[in-house]
Amino acid sequence: MTDEAATRRPRQSWAGLWNISFGFFGIQIGFALQNANMSRIFQSLGTSLDDLPALWVAAPLTGLLVQPIIGHMSDRTWLGRLGRRRPYFLAGALLAAFALLVMPESPALLFAAVMLWVLDASLNISMEPFRAFVGDMLDKDQHAAGYAVQTAFIGTGAVVGSIFPWALEHLGVSNQAMGGGVPDTVRYAFWFGGAALFLSVLWTVLTTREYSPDEMAGFHHDAVEESGDTVQALAARGFGPSLAWIGAGAATIAAVVAFGLEKEVYLLGGLLAAYGLASMIAIVSVKRGGTAGMLGNIVGDFSGMPPLMKRLALAQFFSWSALFIMWINTTPIVAGAFYGAPDAKSPLYQEGANWVDVLFATYNGVAAIAALTLLPLLSRRIGQARTHIFGLLCGAAGYASFFLIRDPKFLLISEIGVGIAWASILAMPYAILASSLPQRKLGIYMGLFNVFVVVPQLLVATVMGSVTKYFFPTEPIWTMAFAAGSLLLAALAMTRVQALKG
Repeated sequence: MTDEAATRRPRQSWAGLWNISFGFFGIQIGFALQNANMSRIFQSLGTSLDDLPALWVAAPLTGLLVQPIIGHMSDRTWLGRLGRRRPYFLAGALLAAFALLVMPESPALLFAAVMLWVLDASLNISMEPFRAFVGDMLDKDQHAAGYAVQTAFIGTGAVVGSIFPWALEHLGVSNQAMGGGVPDTVRYAFWFGGAALFLSVLWTVLTTREYSPDEMAGFHHDAVEESGDTVQALAARGFGPSLAWIGAGAATIAAVVAFGLEKEVYLLGGLLAAYGLASMIAIVSVKRGGTAGMLGNIVGDFSGMPPLMKRLALAQFFSWSALFIMWINTTPIVAGAFYGAPDAKSPLYQEGANWVDVLFATYNGVAAIAALTLLPLLSRRIGQARTHIFGLLCGAAGYASFFLIRDPKFLLISEIGVGIAWASILAMPYAILASSLPQRKLGIYMGLFNVFVVVPQLLVATVMGSVTKYFFPTEPIWTMAFAAGSLLLAALAMTRVQALKG
């Protein structure tokens, strides 16, 4: 056996790939129930269409804060037999299962909004280490296969979570709540989701063994090491960039006042200014000879991302803008434009909302199939970057088709394109990225990559609310035009990734 062979990770069988990512099946059931039903729960508890984006701010904001912190911490964790990433899988699953059990019993809108924060934070605690877990456990020639299997579980879990309320109704469970509120179909689906989430994550915890720090050190030659100390590099650039971030935040807040934008946009300005302030604190600490600490390391690593990651980040930004537009608006679009529901208390609204569950199950089912069949085939023939461009264009066509279809049943055709895009968004960027990241910072960089998943969601939840209110307050279907355009911009951004990869 050569020295190189001795220091490569053992090749995983299909059973090994299954065990590594099976926990994502349950996590995605939780996300699917959240994505397909939270607008329904909020509206059933009395909120208006205009207020939905503000309530949905909880989801991306918790991801923005939680994932880099968990990534940083998991890179530095070792709890013996429990390992590095698995403690976070287990803790997040316990909290998320509790939130899913309690959510449908929400007595009031405020309680439901708080539980959404708890649920999304818990799901992110479990989810973030799973991305790094693939890189930890697999040699780089299996990264694409690992993320494809993970995407298949994401799609399958989302199908189960999305379709469960619809299936329960067809089994005779009531889809109406006496006097309003959350119907039994949603209540039972959330309870099932909590149990499924915990048990699937427990499966991964019990069937995998993480490599110890000493074993991981033996694999270091497979990783791409960073060019220098990113915290020190940040300090060397001085306070200019920090002041620019603070200025951007102040300008955003001023624009809210000057143009009467929705109050949720204040949050965006505050986040920009907060990042600038955090980077200033890190620079001051380093210049005084102190340790950077977690805050300084996170800020420094963000500023020192590898070039390929920066280009992928732009594509992620536009991709997830489109997805969040879909998640917020599909239920009111389908219920209003295709079923003619006058409000959330109408039986037609509940009928339309259940059909959205089917639509979401369809695109996730397509994604699960595409991840294991279409995407690997295209990737081998035309490369990963071109494959992702193709997937994004399919999604843009799916969103645009909402304007051509009149019968809601034919929206299933639209979801085929959306499903191919979803599969590609979940698999291709991570497969491209994994081999370009330094192994010892895999968790933090995967967590920081999530910034470009959640920041666009914050923009959608804040800015899109203003756009919808002023330009088409009673026709949310026009948000699908923004979603289609956003995926076209993502495809354009991927051409720069292709140029860098050659």
